[in-house]
Amino acid sequence: MSLYLPEQYDPKMSVRQTEDAIKYIRDTFQREMGREMRLSRVSAPLFVERSSGLNDNLNGVERPVSFDVPWQPDETVEVVQSLAKWKRMALRKYGYQPGEGIYANMNAVRRDEEPDNLHSCYVDQWDWERVIRREDRNEETLRSTASEVFRIIKHMQHEVWYKYPDAFYRLPDEMHFVDSEELLRRYPDLTPREREDAITRELGCVFLMRIGDRLSNGEPHDGRAPDYDDWQLNGDILFWYEPLQRALEISSMGIRVDAVALRSQLQKAGCPERAELPYHRALLADELPFTIGGGIGQSRLCMLLLGRVHVGEVQASIWPDDMVRACEEHGVRLL
Repeated sequence: MSLYLPEQYDPKMSVRQTEDAIKYIRDTFQREMGREMRLSRVSAPLFVERSSGLNDNLNGVERPVSFDVPWQPDETVEVVQSLAKWKRMALRKYGYQPGEGIYANMNAVRRDEEPDNLHSCYVDQWDWERVIRREDRNEETLRSTASEVFRIIKHMQHEVWYKYPDAFYRLPDEMHFVDSEELLRRYPDLTPREREDAITRELGCVFLMRIGDRLSNGEPHDGRAPDYDDWQLNGDILFWYEPLQRALEISSMGIRVDAVALRSQLQKAGCPERAELPYHRALLADELPFTIGGGIGQSRLCMLLLGRVHVGEVQASIWPDDMVRACEEHGVRLL
């Protein structure tokens, strides 16, 4: 069990006050995000058909929760692991134009997630996607969009400070852009997570770019499925999080693959057969809009803004018995 519990922890709020704060943060943030990023809220599926190719394969090893339905006996249905590909199909289906986009409340089950302070088998996030032009598939678009997300998060800190002045966590004023290859050169003897900890401890908040492709050491910084983000045009927003003495990822985002990037990344990932799935065929035929999109963790954002040490303080889930006991002994109240 991986668990960090600080001594003399004080959440500064009761469970009922915490629930009130969670609702306030979620309601306020999604309203601000929709307005500032020109996104409309849409309804999203909890599960998709396996044959559609719409589910997220994440790092390629996680097993989606699956089941059958009596009225479609030859099909397997999977609980979503994210909505990355579904959103792009939805933008085409609903007729969105460049500069317009959508967001959805995404709830997912990731059965193979190892529970710790930051991870749960239940995932809740705002999944968003916006249509761009072909000529907007560049690093400038990526940087400017990441800066939009950072500004909204930073503004949310002020909202929480105003309403809950004794319980908010102060965020840095600036986000720095760092390339994953540059980070490897800077800390060649550290693991990817240790590199993230080191750079965020130094800079406060970073947007770590180019996740998924192999670096000069022959290894990717982290895994990414080959069929949604363009590995050359994506990144993670990471904060140094003092209560846990580590980096905290709040958002993963990227410009999505075009046909050229998809073919290349499917080959690199060793799964060229995915090109035959309906979603992938549509993308390779240039039938889908060019987009940028990502996810913002709802529980993690609440955790960050309220200075909590365990995601279970802001999310109802299940945890190992020894983790529950250890949290109780340290005054960490899981929902």
